[in-house]
Amino acid sequence: MTMGLFSRRKTTEPAQVEGLDALDREEAEGPDDPTGAAQDDTEGEAAGQEPEGRSAPGSEADAAARGEHLEAGPYDESEAPEEDRIDLGGLQVPTVDGMELRMEVDQRSGAVTGANLVIGGSSLQVQAFAAPKSRGLWEDVRSSLRDSVVKQGGTAETRPGVFGTELITRLPVKRADGRTAYRPARFIGVDGSRWFLRGILTGKALADPEQSRRFETLLSRLVVVRGTGAMAPQELIPLHLPGERPGLEQIRSAPLDPLARGPEITEVG
Repeated sequence: MTMGLFSRRKTTEPAQVEGLDALDREEAEGPDDPTGAAQDDTEGEAAGQEPEGRSAPGSEADAAARGEHLEAGPYDESEAPEEDRIDLGGLQVPTVDGMELRMEVDQRSGAVTGANLVIGGSSLQVQAFAAPKSRGLWEDVRSSLRDSVVKQGGTAETRPGVFGTELITRLPVKRADGRTAYRPARFIGVDGSRWFLRGILTGKALADPEQSRRFETLLSRLVVVRGTGAMAPQELIPLHLPGERPGLEQIRSAPLDPLARGPEITEVG
């Protein structure tokens, strides 16, 4: 029987596709980060990260071979195979043993702005955006993200990945002892049919190939529900909290400390 944990996480403002709002919030909310994976400055250099926006060897157009561990997605709603999924509105997430689903909610508007899929000390934040019919967004978004990271004193490099060109970043964050640490992240983008899906992977999976493949498989099973309405390019496709269904019991609590875990919906049995 699949076991899952759903929690609501409040954010100060909606995440925007052009910037690093979601990642910046994780930097500021260190104790709430499910990965706790900030590296200090010396560790980052030892890891051999490329400095300031320099690309990894090979063209940005290159892509690693699509592995056998992947399914054919991420899917458009019209092409998705039948599977038990959690309905979040603009996204449908497959149920996975041991996965915790944490929803990001803008505390001012109450709008759901993203979903975090947490497994074994790593987190994949996913968001879907409207895109033009004629072209994809990932190349432009990737360039904007890279420039933003470098402007904040971090490093960014492109590399071939199983979904196409990816962006590997290290963003500086001050530790409690005053030293500078660098929090690594892996940005994955997929251009779909009038939509764009962005994933941000953080935590142990960045250095663990087996865990990394597990998240890649999960990403390849996601379904994007774009809808038929008119939307501006880069507009966030609306999400909502998981609806009540058999086996879910919602637990409500008082207003949250932004550094603490949110109200939880726990699946039992």
